[in-house]
Amino acid sequence: MTPQVLTLIALPGGLSAAHVAQAREALRALGAEVGPTDWLAPDEAADLPFGNLAADQATAAARRALGEGARVDAIAQAAEGRRKRLLLADMDSTIITTETLDELAAHAGVKERVAEITRRAMNGEIDFRDALVERVAMLEGLPLSALERTWKAIRFTPGARELVATMRAHGAHCALISGGFTYFTSRVALTLGFHEHVANTLLDDGRALTGRVAEPILGREDKLATLKRLAVEHGLPLSATLAVGDGANDLDMLAAAGLGVAFHAKPIVAAAARARVDHADLRALLFAQGYRAREIRA
Repeated sequence: MTPQVLTLIALPGGLSAAHVAQAREALRALGAEVGPTDWLAPDEAADLPFGNLAADQATAAARRALGEGARVDAIAQAAEGRRKRLLLADMDSTIITTETLDELAAHAGVKERVAEITRRAMNGEIDFRDALVERVAMLEGLPLSALERTWKAIRFTPGARELVATMRAHGAHCALISGGFTYFTSRVALTLGFHEHVANTLLDDGRALTGRVAEPILGREDKLATLKRLAVEHGLPLSATLAVGDGANDLDMLAAAGLGVAFHAKPIVAAAARARVDHADLRALLFAQGYRAREIRA
């Protein structure tokens, strides 16, 4: 069987030798041969090389052994080819901490109504395109100054800067993709150093939003198509790609990427993704690729 590696990741100070020992024994109980622990970052991330066990079995066993109370993430995968050459990242609730459309809606006095539709769309309960059109329609007449106020309130998810800077420094192409809006993706991409961004465009009359979004609307299928297009453009197999997101419209790209990570994701996404990060920050995506703390760029 191909050599595998189980990476255990927590927030700084959250990973102990006891956690690693629990995971090791869980793998051994299933007949795996487990190698020496390789600490990627003290008390934060460690690799356990193993063989004779499938990656999904190892991940499930480690999660059961650790339990939710440990607040430790576990990602198992093939040891070869861990470092990816292409990053495709969702923006809202992934690279940034909020949903920009919901925050725009707050300025229009309809945040609760819009946020409920957002929740249902990200959980896969309703069609993303229909949900986007309905939500944007509620913003008709909103002054363009609300866009700038929303941008100024944006906060980046911890680890986002390090993720992009480190992967760029090691030759990866980094792209930001969103079912949200270019007004925000352009600024986020410029600030964090993404090579490019892809998103929807809000329409306005020069003073206020018209309540419409430009066609074609970027949705779930387009995220997958963008992953495939960028892989071809950069001469990469999909196995050399990393995708990260949290909502139902990210599912197809997460499934197709060499490493698709559900990040603090909605239940439907967390349940479907092969890899997920529930507790750590975005530095977890670097540790999952085998980067050591000393290699991470600020």
